[in-house]
Formats: sequence, structure tokens, C-alpha cells
Amino acid sequence: MRGEVLHYDEDQGFGFITGADGNRYTFAREDLRREASMARGTVIEFQPAGGRARDVFSIRARTAGPPASPPAATAAPTQTANVPGAPQHFGRSAESRPAAATGLWDYFWRGLTENYFNFAGRARRKEYWGFCLFWTIALIAVVGIGLFLDDAMGNFDEVPAVTVGLCGTFVLATIPPWIGLNVRRLHDIGLTGWLFLAVLIPTIGWLIILVFALIPTQARENQWGPVPAGVGAY
Repeated sequence: MRGEVLHYDEDQGFGFITGADGNRYTFAREDLRREASMARGTVIEFQPAGGRARDVFSIRARTAGPPASPPAATAAPTQTANVPGAPQHFGRSAESRPAAATGLWDYFWRGLTENYFNFAGRARRKEYWGFCLFWTIALIAVVGIGLFLDDAMGNFDEVPAVTVGLCGTFVLATIPPWIGLNVRRLHDIGLTGWLFLAVLIPTIGWLIILVFALIPTQARENQWGPVPAGVGAY
């Protein structure tokens, strides 16, 4: 079957392929017919075996040798694959977009910008805990600024109004991305986002959400979207 490489981590020897049938397949280094670069967008041939791709090889590498020229219908994808910015795509069109950065800070920044009101799609564990890490650092910084200003204004004899005001504003401003992140984390493990309402259960609500946050990503596409980028590294 013909397909296209969605992601391949050479360090871990693990990646994903979307096939011409629209399904997603995993593959590992041992499934490659020959050692070759498997960059995103590379057009390949493979043998599907359940949800895994076997005997994977690049069409470019296959057609580069001396055998006779293939029929026009076969040659077209190879020519297209060699044209920068114009790979042949299979499956979801969204998967052809450049991969987003997967650093901890990148996840936090996107949570406060493009994902501020995003309650759709999926969020891997690294995205969830990256947001938590920098949210905590930012809160500490806000508290520090508030305490400094209250001290300069002599507010410690009464209520530290600046500290309370800054902290309250920060927490309220980050509630929408925080809820959206939890909903996407539930989607990532194959559960409905409505389960986030478990947080309202007294005493144990946050423990339930913590357990959900620790469950690994589903390493396959589900009804809420494809596997998040960089899923091989938590």
C-alpha cells in the first residue's frame, strides 16, 4: 500500500504513517526495508499488518535505481514528492501542515494564545504538564511582584491588596485555557471532555483529574483527532 510519513523520531526509531486508505499506521526502525531518511511527507510503500506498517521503503529510493521507468500513474507521486512544498497527501488534510513545536514553553504559550478557548482536539501528557509547570512559575512571579509592591506601599499592616488583586486576575484569566487543556487531555486518552466535571466532586474530584492526566496517550487516531505530534517522547 502507498502512504505518507507523518512523523518519524530517528532517535527512538518510531513513527507514524497515513495510508492511501485513510488509516493511520505505526512503524519502527526494524520495519524499514533499508536505512533511509523518513522525513515528514515522504511518500512510501508498505505492507499493512493490523495497525502496523511492515516492510516500509521510500518510493524515491526504489525508483532511483536502473530498472525501467514505471508507468506514468506510478511516477507521478515520486515526482510530486521531490518538489518542495508539494507532497502527495493522504488521510486528513490537516496532517499536511508543518508540525508545531513540542517544547514545554511552546505548549504553555500556545495554551495562552491559539488554544485559549480550544476545547477540541487532543493534548498529550507533555503538553498538560508543560502548561502546569510554567503556570506555576508564572503564579510565583505574580505573587513576588505583588508582595514587592505591597511592601513598597506599606500594605502589610492591612490586606496585601496588590498581591491579592494580581493573583486573582491571573487565576481568572487562565481558567479558560486550563479547562480547555483538561478537556483535550481527556480526549487524548479516548474519554469525553465532560468527565472534567468530576472536579466538582468534593475532596476526590482533583484526584480523579490527576489520574486522568497521568494516563498515556492513545497511540492511534481517535474520534477527537490524530495522535499529537511527538507522541513517542513524554
